[in-house]
Amino acid sequence: MDIDVRLRMFTWFADVSGAVAVSRMGPEEITRARARRLSHNVVTSRVFGPMPRGVFVTDRIAHTDVGPRPVRLYRPHTARALPIVVNFHGGGGTLGNLDQSDWLCAHVASRVGALVVSVDYRLAPEHPYPAGREDGYAAVSWVAREAATLGARPDRLAVMGDSAGGNLAAVVCLLARESGPVIDSQVLLYPVLDLTFERASIERFAGGPVLTRADMDVFRTHYLGEDGDASDPLCSPLLAPDVGDLPPALIVTAGVDPLHDDGVDYACRLEEAGVPVRHTDHPRAVHGFLSFPGVCRASATALDDVCAELTARFA
Repeated sequence: MDIDVRLRMFTWFADVSGAVAVSRMGPEEITRARARRLSHNVVTSRVFGPMPRGVFVTDRIAHTDVGPRPVRLYRPHTARALPIVVNFHGGGGTLGNLDQSDWLCAHVASRVGALVVSVDYRLAPEHPYPAGREDGYAAVSWVAREAATLGARPDRLAVMGDSAGGNLAAVVCLLARESGPVIDSQVLLYPVLDLTFERASIERFAGGPVLTRADMDVFRTHYLGEDGDASDPLCSPLLAPDVGDLPPALIVTAGVDPLHDDGVDYACRLEEAGVPVRHTDHPRAVHGFLSFPGVCRASATALDDVCAELTARFA
């Protein structure tokens, strides 16, 4: 397994420090893990990356069609109306919070000159499918509807997500194709796109690092609950019978990742359907590498690609 030496040290430290895998967590442990907040200091900046200057970060409540949801806004210092990027954090639809996307969202806001809206969608097991999907689509619809109030442009709208957040971003694009709003671009970062788990990379990297098959099974069970169906395209967009007329896509994959083939195969399907797609692969990176840019060299390159893609689509 050829991964970056700093990443190897980081994953080793996580293992020996007693970090608990989700496959060994009960519901109460999941709730506690989700509630942990990330403080910004010298130590965390070394791992999770420093925040850029000149970006204003505010938390507010979005009054969406399915109820109030917390969102975090990242706004660069400019007076002009801004394009919008709606972000969905990762965490298997079970873990995660807004803090973990701070570095990515703030840098995208700064470098693209965009308003980034990160969505705190409902999580399983308390809120299984379709809660997260409903929140994701409702949040994008709210952003488009309230764009002028937010100082943004409804005609320049993109979605972005990593891991399970990439699943939501892709699903939102499928829903918006039928019912609006118009989405200009989708940025999918090592996304999970097929919950049937039949891709070869899932078995190839079943033992991790970072994400294991056992973790994925638990995430899936919690996320789907009693009403979800892994073969439903709104759970597994890679299985959608028609992926034509979707927004142009940037798909970023990690070479040492159980979800590697999800991204590769979706890029191929989009290309075959005539959707403009750019796929970038980072052979020595692990799942979630954009969440710890301080220890993964590929993070800077991936961020460059994300910002270049969004800048081009908003031009």
